[in-house]
Amino acid sequence: MAANKTFVTKASDIQREWVVVDAAGQNLGRLATKVAALLRGKHRPYFSPALDTGDFVIVVNAEKVTVTGGKMIEKEYYNYSGYPGGLRITQLKDQLAKHPDRVITHAVKGMLPHTKLGRAIIKKLKVYAGPDHPHKAQTPKKLD
Repeated sequence: MAANKTFVTKASDIQREWVVVDAAGQNLGRLATKVAALLRGKHRPYFSPALDTGDFVIVVNAEKVTVTGGKMIEKEYYNYSGYPGGLRITQLKDQLAKHPDRVITHAVKGMLPHTKLGRAIIKKLKVYAGPDHPHKAQTPKKLD
């Protein structure tokens, strides 16, 4: 009697898709968890924690993302140049006005592994402030 073999995902088993997510009116944290799970591939039956099994994700309308409570003023993004006095602090409302794509990228990046794998996964995220994106040739499917 032969024992059942454990299935191990190989690179040839991975099939990537392109997915469009509309961020208009969605909560930042809830949106980021959905996007991180898609990028990671956790929705796949052949998910493996050590492999990049996820899809390419396009986020549109990043400027229309919402937050609850006083986060628009209280949430801050830090950028430190490495020099004395080189710390720059930006509020969420200012970051959304200037670079709305960075807000979503920062939120999703924090939910991915902080390793080589995470750095490879984040490259599959494409964020755009408006409703248009240049990835029509990949025929992405819409996510509800």
